[in-house]
Amino acid sequence: MRKLFPRRPAQADWGCDAASDGGMSGTPWQPERRGRPRKGTQWHTHWFLFGLAMAAMMFVWLFSAQLNLMNALEGSIGRGVAVRSAPKRLRQFGAAVRFRPIDLLRKMEEGRLRIDRLRSMERLGIRPPRLALVVGSMNMDSVSLLLLTLGRSLREMGYVLSVFALGDGEARTLWENIDFHVSVLGSDHAILIDWTSFEGVLFSSLEAKRVISSLMQDPFRSVPLIWLIQEGNLSKRLSSYIASGNEDLISGWRSAFTRANVVVFSDFSLPLLYTSLDSGNFYVIPGSPADVWSAKRYITSHSRLALREKYGFNEDDLIITVIGSYFFYDDMPWSYAASMLTQQFMKITRIKDLGGKLNFAFLCGNTTDSLSSDFQELASRMGFPLDSIQHYGMDSDVNGAIMISDIVLYWSFQEEQNFPPLLARAMSFQIPIIVPDFSIITKYVNDKIHGLVFCPQDIDSLASAFLLLIEDKRLSTMAYSVANEGRLLAENMFASDCIIDFAILLERMLHFPSDSFLPESVSQIKQRTWAWDLLGNENDQNNRFQHQGSWNFSAIQDERVPDKSQICPQVINESASLVYPTQLDWNDLSQMEIAEDFERQEMEEIAERMERDLGSWEDVYRNAKKSEKLRFEVNERDEGDLERTGQSLCIYEIYNGQGIWPFLHHGSLYRGISLSRSARRPRSDDVDAVSRLPILNDSYYKDILCEFGAMFSIANKVDNIHKIPWIGFQSWHTSGKNVALSARAEKVLENAILDSNKGDAIFYWVLLEMDWKDVKGNINADFWSLCDVKNAGKCRTAFESAFRSMHAIPLQISSLPPMPSDGGQWSTLHSWVMPTSSFLEFIMFSRIFVDSLDSLLQNANYSSDSCFLGISELERSHCYCRLLEDLVNVWAYHSGRRMFYLEPNSGNLEENHPIGERTMWAKYFSPALIKNMDEDLAEEADDKMHPNERWLWPLTGEVHWQGILDREREDRYRKKMEKKRKIKEKLLDRHKYGYKQKALGIP
Repeated sequence: MRKLFPRRPAQADWGCDAASDGGMSGTPWQPERRGRPRKGTQWHTHWFLFGLAMAAMMFVWLFSAQLNLMNALEGSIGRGVAVRSAPKRLRQFGAAVRFRPIDLLRKMEEGRLRIDRLRSMERLGIRPPRLALVVGSMNMDSVSLLLLTLGRSLREMGYVLSVFALGDGEARTLWENIDFHVSVLGSDHAILIDWTSFEGVLFSSLEAKRVISSLMQDPFRSVPLIWLIQEGNLSKRLSSYIASGNEDLISGWRSAFTRANVVVFSDFSLPLLYTSLDSGNFYVIPGSPADVWSAKRYITSHSRLALREKYGFNEDDLIITVIGSYFFYDDMPWSYAASMLTQQFMKITRIKDLGGKLNFAFLCGNTTDSLSSDFQELASRMGFPLDSIQHYGMDSDVNGAIMISDIVLYWSFQEEQNFPPLLARAMSFQIPIIVPDFSIITKYVNDKIHGLVFCPQDIDSLASAFLLLIEDKRLSTMAYSVANEGRLLAENMFASDCIIDFAILLERMLHFPSDSFLPESVSQIKQRTWAWDLLGNENDQNNRFQHQGSWNFSAIQDERVPDKSQICPQVINESASLVYPTQLDWNDLSQMEIAEDFERQEMEEIAERMERDLGSWEDVYRNAKKSEKLRFEVNERDEGDLERTGQSLCIYEIYNGQGIWPFLHHGSLYRGISLSRSARRPRSDDVDAVSRLPILNDSYYKDILCEFGAMFSIANKVDNIHKIPWIGFQSWHTSGKNVALSARAEKVLENAILDSNKGDAIFYWVLLEMDWKDVKGNINADFWSLCDVKNAGKCRTAFESAFRSMHAIPLQISSLPPMPSDGGQWSTLHSWVMPTSSFLEFIMFSRIFVDSLDSLLQNANYSSDSCFLGISELERSHCYCRLLEDLVNVWAYHSGRRMFYLEPNSGNLEENHPIGERTMWAKYFSPALIKNMDEDLAEEADDKMHPNERWLWPLTGEVHWQGILDREREDRYRKKMEKKRKIKEKLLDRHKYGYKQKALGIP
């Protein structure tokens, strides 16, 4: 503990116990009565009176300035912010401005009700909820300390956190020490991360904007994004962007902020700075170790005595620093301050004798000559030396101005929502503080323990506070005790609230699927302090602060964005010696481009007026053919299509958004199929599923069928698009989950399908339990149990009911096909290969099953946006998808297909569920039965006899039965006979009347 002043021997003049190490005793301290001051001490008393008068003046100045500011803010605060105040009148003393994101709070209330409802329901989750954290850099700073603390706390609640860093650094070791895996993304803009694997994504800084481009495209737009912002660098540049007319930069940042579900700030002043980017998703979780970190780092590199010499103070000077709110105006209402000053000056009558020289410092505003001259003018009017009062601006060395202080007085007339950051920094410097009794301050600071609390309406309480901290020309013993307790409090003052508020925000904004656990209650969090222990002991922490470079504030480089849909900013260090283009440079460049366009247009016009030899017809024909070859036609077959000619296998990769393009494969073996016309890859022969199956134009059916809709479109008139013997599908998720086929596995698969000994088989390489690989222990669950986990516990019920309705099985007979627990493995994610004939049979069975399942949902009187197979909003919108992923296993097992698991990396081939060991329901899956059922449905559709208007089966593929074939044959025969009749009549007419030449020019 540092000594602010040379101390006199301890005296028990305020009732403390010597054995309590300066602690307070049960009897409150009573100031001792002193007689008439001795000769020569009145000058010091006047100094103290002058100081308190200056403080009262500052008090009044802050009062008037903040009243003006807060009333002005009522008309300028961004959307979603409510200010609690009386309309059209000045604020009263102590009134509070409140930041209230109304729309976001409403969503959080809905989330609270949703999570309470989920906690009351029975749940079959088997994996923890997953989160992705994108870190701008791995530098060891206060942001890393905050993220390490949150990461440890979230793990206590049951979350699994995956850390992605844009750059490597010292903090990576700390993450790995607490068993977090860190992936460094590097500078490559192609981010290959399957964000749908996570329940939510967290951004930790503005630098993470480079990653947001992938989250702004389908299908990742539905993944919740929470963006933590603790810096105000961008806000300082927004005004310059607006002044220079860089609308593309502003629009890019606004789009990025709008994409986030919640933008979380650490201070209530930051939403006001970013109000031009507010879309109603701003939120504040106050609390950060930034001020404590700044103070600790400053102490390791600066000496208090050296700073006092630098600022022109002696070691025994008594310096009282007055700080206030960070809402300031430059102009000061001196007339009003002078009148209040006179009234408050007369109230202070009982002041102790002080022997040291008093100095007052005001930390506010900016370092301008006008403001300093105002302080000097007031001091001269009061008849005191000009150097007795100093002014330091907020743009100067704030840490130094606070560190040289002996007492810090906080004076503000507006109660704010967060604890004053400068006050927290003063406590971290171990300086006693005097604060008003605002609720946000007294929530943490206890009177006479962590600081002295006074009532702003009663100036006598302020004088009493000074009397408690100053005695015998020096700071009192209580001052040292208060300073020490304040430093200990400031070190972890906001940690508990920050952790709890962030945990509550997550559980209310995220949607937890059926297979995941719910997070534990916030009461289970044991981490209630910042993770200082990860930095080592006190000596290790000091070494980290000493070796840390200058403050690494990141600035976003100005750049022209040619494509607004691609948001990939460059993050640089503002200390780097880079020359940014000015507005004059951009104007010069624009003038050069205009001049070049004008010159090019002029040359083209001159060339058109000049005579030129067009050459022979052969040259014209040759040039025309050359231009046709250079021009890409939509219906032209690309290299992949040409290479597939003569092959025996084609694997279709299904996708539904531009964000999936980097996950897709190229080459002759693969071909894409898009569920969205606007999301097709350019210059490719990808299949347009929507044009082949019109039902996919309906977003409802496209969402509930998912990848199965693409399979239905391939099977619809399959000969027009797929003419090779084997067909396969692979989900784009396999690339994101690192289970896509390797080159070696592709070779093994191609050789296996040519082996006639394999017979009618299905090859698959993504396992059903793959999504739960991070579950501790071994999953010993059968097929239907795992299916229940994915479908909110309703998989057995839904499958049994749909299968019973499909085959008209009596109620007294079980209709759930048995699936063995023989240790074998099952397929998922639609990643398999089978013969084309088997695929058509499977699609025929699937169309009937899906129609039966859809009828079951309709008969249960569910609304179009509800689903009994899902819990979260995303699961309900993709109702049938998870059940249909596992349908191929039931069909392949009971239809007698051999099932081979292909290890996607090594290419090892293993047969599962041998046919001789199966208990199959072959009669329900026989091709003849399925074909008869298909024809019956086709006849019913042809006769329009189905009672339900919303009948799904005719919309999922071709409708064929014998009656339709007979009718088509009759139509062809009738047209043929009609043609023969007309020809015969024409011949007879010619034989009778002869051939007549039709006159020219007559129609």
